[in-house]
Amino acid sequence: MLDANASASDTDTLARGDGEKELPLCESEEQGLKLVPEVNMTPSSRFLQVELELNAHLRRLTFSEPVRYIYNPLEYAWVTHRCYVEKYCQGGQRILFLGMNPGPFGMAQTGVPFGEVRSVVDWLKITGEVGHPQDEHPKRRITGLACTQKEVSGARFWGFFRKLCGEPELFFQHCFVHNLCPLIFIGASGKNLTPPELPAGEREALLALCDVALCQAVEALGVSMVIGVGRVAEQRARRALSAAGVNVRVEGIMHPSPRNPLANKGWEEVANAKLAELGVLSLLNNM
Repeated sequence: MLDANASASDTDTLARGDGEKELPLCESEEQGLKLVPEVNMTPSSRFLQVELELNAHLRRLTFSEPVRYIYNPLEYAWVTHRCYVEKYCQGGQRILFLGMNPGPFGMAQTGVPFGEVRSVVDWLKITGEVGHPQDEHPKRRITGLACTQKEVSGARFWGFFRKLCGEPELFFQHCFVHNLCPLIFIGASGKNLTPPELPAGEREALLALCDVALCQAVEALGVSMVIGVGRVAEQRARRALSAAGVNVRVEGIMHPSPRNPLANKGWEEVANAKLAELGVLSLLNNM
């Protein structure tokens, strides 16, 4: 069973029992876990604090088969993730787009939600060094912003808003993008495992923590609408925010994943129509 114990050793690893694997922590203190000051809490620093607190809770979890590797880009890709948040989490944004969890060639590499490398580097202008999880699957190596593998979901997502807005400043004037869960789960074969594919008890323990963090993030940001990217994210957000009494509208758009046959037939057109229906499109169109 993969063990994510509560505290790290001096070498930034977690205790490992018989037959258990360690959950990787951040590569160094420079990328570290205590970079947000208690004072001068800007919207971005409040948001980052929520994420750091979630990381601390996630380390207490354990995961069993089919999970063999766990990556947390909020640790080894903290530098680029922090760059993204500090650059674009501005306050006054009304809409939060919410994905489920990182993809192996997107946020896993860049630290940015839906973070296909070319979009992150060329359009979002994110820079910084990306480290490594301590235990990597040989088929799922982290090469950071040098990754040449295309993340289709991220290319579709950011490509759509690039066409619509022209410049990222227009998009982020009104919107921010986040993932419910920061962890990536990988099986022995290298298969990317989404949270719904985890054993039920482990999945619920994970998502219960992520639900709390989502409510905290929504309140910190002050958004009035959460748009789940994909049905799972939408349903989870609606359930979590409603249960916590957070007064925010929850909607959803189709996920751009190539696993989704409908998305492969024209995701941009579907997203365009849905965002027009929600009144979001008029905020973002630069024409």
